Amino acid sequence: MEGVIVNFKRGQHITSENQMIVKVAGVTTKEAAAKLVGKKVIYGTGKKDMSGVVASAHGNSGALRVRFETGMPGQAVGQKVKIN
Repeated sequence: MEGVIVNFKRGQHITSENQMIVKVAGVTTKEAAAKLVGKKVIYGTGKKDMSGVVASAHGNSGALRVRFETGMPGQAVGQKVKIN
């Protein structure tokens, strides 16, 4: 299953650099997104793979909040990730 990184998880004043919002094609409800919690996510940079875990659903339209091990680069926004 593939998804696209939409943005960093952020608040009004703080950006969480190791948490990303991921949108998956075909997942359009909060309940469907909740079924993916705990799955592994892999983002390939070319040199190494950065891995993370789906932490929770984000919002009501099926987006996922993914917690990665390290901070993510800004170039990751708009790139594809694999969900296992």
